[in-house]
Amino acid sequence: MPWIHQVPIDHATGRLREHFDAAIRRAGRVWNIVHIMSLNPRVLESSMRLYIDIMRGRSPLTRAQRELLATVVSSELDCHY
Repeated sequence: MPWIHQVPIDHATGRLREHFDAAIRRAGRVWNIVHIMSLNPRVLESSMRLYIDIMRGRSPLTRAQRELLATVVSSELDCHY
């Protein structure tokens, strides 16, 4: 399995620490999908903004429909997130 260096959560500072703290508030932990972007906090911020816009922004779909759609697509792609 490939290994990508990540900033340990307890070593994060500045903006990266803010993102990790926000992830912990949202989900109780820093999921790997967030942690893997720790070397580039700017990309992490953009990715999280996109995710939040898709899942919580204005849409003709309800939040439940969006979560269900994400779950079905993840399952079809054998993705565990």
